[in-house]
Amino acid sequence: MLLKIVENIDTGEAYNFLQSPCCGALNVFIGTVRNHSKGKEVVKLVFEAYESMALKEFEKIAVLAKDKWPLEKVAIVHATGEKLPGDPVVVVGASSAHREAVFEATAFIMHELKRTVPIWKHEYYTDETVWVNAHP
Repeated sequence: MLLKIVENIDTGEAYNFLQSPCCGALNVFIGTVRNHSKGKEVVKLVFEAYESMALKEFEKIAVLAKDKWPLEKVAIVHATGEKLPGDPVVVVGASSAHREAVFEATAFIMHELKRTVPIWKHEYYTDETVWVNAHP
């Protein structure tokens, strides 16, 4: 499993990690900073994490996914620090023999990450800033 919290995400690292000759399917989701939220222009986001707890949650989620689907590998990488529109902030991926497992598992992993992992974001708009709850 590739489970990391990093300042800058290398999307190719997750792709390379997930590759395996026994897998005919590899799915990678990349979440990026969008330039708007709630009808306002987003200037930047700043992410903070309770890193040791976040990594434990990543592992729990990855194990749950591997128990539910026949996955070869799982990757969960989240960024911290200041990010601008277009920057990658999360990469979630899975590899398996067949596509259905990786599609379902990747969606599950992303939903669980948003629900349980202690990562917070501070949104900076042109006129104000707000903290966004880790668990929408």
